Amino acid sequence: MLMTSLLAVSQAPGLSGVPLEGQVLFIGLLFLGTLTISRFSIQIGIPAILGVLLLGLGLNINMLNITHAEAERLFVFGLALLLFYAGLKTDITSIRWFWKYGIVLAVGGVTVSSILLGGLIWLLASPLGNTIAPGFENSMPIGAALLIAACLGSTDAGATISVLSSVRQLIPERLKHLLEFESSVNDPSALLVFGLVGGVFLTSTHAIQSSHAALGVAILHGLREFLQQVGGGLIVGALFGYVAKFVIDHLAHEKAQLLIVAISIAFADYGFAYFLGGSGFIAVYITGLMMTNMHYKHSEINHESLQEVLLPFNTMTEITIFLLFGLLVNPQQLLPALPVGAITALALMLVARPLSVLIFQPLSPFSRKESLLVAWCGLRGAVPLALSYNVVSQIPHLRGIQEASADALAQNAQSIVFIVVVLNLLIQGLTLPRLCSWLQLQTQP
Repeated sequence: MLMTSLLAVSQAPGLSGVPLEGQVLFIGLLFLGTLTISRFSIQIGIPAILGVLLLGLGLNINMLNITHAEAERLFVFGLALLLFYAGLKTDITSIRWFWKYGIVLAVGGVTVSSILLGGLIWLLASPLGNTIAPGFENSMPIGAALLIAACLGSTDAGATISVLSSVRQLIPERLKHLLEFESSVNDPSALLVFGLVGGVFLTSTHAIQSSHAALGVAILHGLREFLQQVGGGLIVGALFGYVAKFVIDHLAHEKAQLLIVAISIAFADYGFAYFLGGSGFIAVYITGLMMTNMHYKHSEINHESLQEVLLPFNTMTEITIFLLFGLLVNPQQLLPALPVGAITALALMLVARPLSVLIFQPLSPFSRKESLLVAWCGLRGAVPLALSYNVVSQIPHLRGIQEASADALAQNAQSIVFIVVVLNLLIQGLTLPRLCSWLQLQTQP
């Protein structure tokens, strides 16, 4: 992921006439810039990744000579690594007393928010909604709206914890563990909802071959493909979990070798699942989950050492995703989707996320004050941005979509995701520390 991204930067049109040494210099200065902007962002109370995103956006419009297909492949690699690390972060021992609630909150929260936001986006993009949020030239099918909503289902614990670092003494440790666990679980949950929506609304092979196929048959075919993806991902992920243990026990005798093992396992895992018809994203998450909860032959290798060696690489991957996305975005193309994106962002923060937490409050072992903080800790990060490229490629294949409007709808869909992520990180990033100070959770029993 990183090397491919750097190569893409060096191939930018504006750098094509620059010597290789100059290109390398530019890349180095670019990433030093991300470090500088990250430090500045933290000082003013917003997530560092938002600063990196805005840095990429401010440098140049369409700076890189990268096609949509190439960008999608870059983000697939990055998303696979992020999900693998999410699995590694799921330490069962630290969440054993609330893991059931964490799973319900993650899976149920993604489902509730996807339904609510999908319906809202569909309404706002309709002819009726254009009176409220004008700008769309074409109405958006419900399938596309649900794909966008599923993109936005994943939260970013890293961004949340980074924002809360200034008031960490006010946050109970159990809440930090819950936020990290929920984020780890709702990443694959969002992918599952995304895959389910795709299975139901995308034009399936069966439907293409038979023009007279009933809608119900097409939907069942899509559901079968979805279940195949899930089942294949689970099986391959579990298999590679044991492969990883064997490799670590017999080939990796030092902690320094764990990075090579982990990256190799993650990529092989993803590719193997893909060729067997399963979901590579689910496979890498399951493998990471198994790896961090296994006991190894060498005592110095455990879940902490695995997370320690992967953390810098995960951070670099996340930074690269945000930087590249900012570099690839054309601000002029954001304008038509700005009203819908802004309303969706507010609905996510003020309605969908709080409602997702409130619905499952009877199952929660946390107090109402703690749940209030959880409800406001729904920061979106790299996963929605990476998935947005998949949305763009899937929209032209949605059932009933008009070919003439497909490109405009795809661009609007990606713009909505971008706007929601930026506003979400900005608003919640600035207000979270103040909310923590007001709640005074450490004084609670």
